[in-house]
Amino acid sequence: MKKLLFSSFVGLALVSVSCAATKQAETAQNNRAEFLRMKGDWVISSVDYSKKFKIQPFDESGDAQCWVGSQWKFVPNNYTGSYTINGGGNCPSVSQNIKFEVVGGNEFKFKKLIAGSSAKSVTQGYSLQMLNQTDRQFDLQQNISFEGEIVSVVYHFQKTSTK
Repeated sequence: MKKLLFSSFVGLALVSVSCAATKQAETAQNNRAEFLRMKGDWVISSVDYSKKFKIQPFDESGDAQCWVGSQWKFVPNNYTGSYTINGGGNCPSVSQNIKFEVVGGNEFKFKKLIAGSSAKSVTQGYSLQMLNQTDRQFDLQQNISFEGEIVSVVYHFQKTSTK
């Protein structure tokens, strides 16, 4: 009887472990599908936020409106990409390589890659919520704490190509 109970317990534990592994594989596959939808070249068509604040996103100098027209490239097979701000007026001219990931299907994380450093050595980055994703557009929402208030900044991306 003890052997029968022990065998049943071990069998139940193995089924539980295999179900958990299957669920993890499905989650990884769903995250991979989100990456693949992002493949290609994108442009930020507009940035929405409360204009009573001066926002300088991602530690770049210049106002959030400088990001309108910026070009982004996402390469999902190695989780790399880049962004370019064209500059002009009070906007900086910036070209930056990044490493990115989508976690849980809706959390977009990226960090800037510093020339001469490995991605593993960069410990700080940015976390944004992915909203309204389709094959041709998506929005990223960044919540920034400023003087006790949360300022929500939404970046609207439009696909320009699938290179």
